[in-house]
Amino acid sequence: MKNSAQIIGLPIISISDGAQIGKVKTLVINPEKGSLDFLTVEQEDVQLSLKAIPFKKVVGIGEFAVTVENVHDVIDLSEIPIANQLVNKQIRIKNTKAMTRKGQLLGEVTEFFVDEETGEIIGVELRVGDRQAVLPSASILTYGKDILVVSEDAPQSLLDEARSLISRQEGEAAAEDAFDEQTAPEQEEVSAWHSNIEAMVEEAENIEALQALREKQIALLRGKRVTKDIFDKNGNVLIAAGTVLTEEHIQKAQDEGPSVIVDLSMNVEA
Repeated sequence: MKNSAQIIGLPIISISDGAQIGKVKTLVINPEKGSLDFLTVEQEDVQLSLKAIPFKKVVGIGEFAVTVENVHDVIDLSEIPIANQLVNKQIRIKNTKAMTRKGQLLGEVTEFFVDEETGEIIGVELRVGDRQAVLPSASILTYGKDILVVSEDAPQSLLDEARSLISRQEGEAAAEDAFDEQTAPEQEEVSAWHSNIEAMVEEAENIEALQALREKQIALLRGKRVTKDIFDKNGNVLIAAGTVLTEEHIQKAQDEGPSVIVDLSMNVEA
């Protein structure tokens, strides 16, 4: 578990060559998932656009540095629309007000805590009256730009110490595992049915947005050179390293699904 202050300002080190890429400038929060999705990068040379590292590309967050495999894990935010959208939302968590759904002020957020393995936000620290307390993320309903909306029972869920979040998280995980073992067959059937319905609705609603996104990806990636082999969903090489991308290459990656096109986007150069 790390708090935000322990991450911001850390040097970012490339494992492959032992070089410092830059420093962690800001933490980009995904309010829908309640997670840390990107680390923006502060570099010494002047950059025309903001650079960032997807959290899934982070190898480790230590006491003295954040490590990634190589410099190619740093991306230009303009190439990944969803990352740019998250940055523009400016979700900061710290210095926001924690308020219940019925408008009762609980306190002011002074810090938040992240699982350094998954990027999940596991709790926040609050100034409640004249004391500091910790609220588990399970009690947080909405991560807003200025307000953190919490459940009505949030005051009863407050903890005295941040380290209590870890034992609480471990206990909840064990309980969830036991519950899942008992209800897995029924839940799988219901989940599959809901997923099919949701997928059909989402497809109908988002077909125009998806087409616009695909066209933007083609415009951004066409003519760029691939820096590593890109694999399809079956583990076969889809686009070889060194390939200069054409519209047909990009469409093939798009057809393989979001994970493949994102992998391609993060491994190209002009």
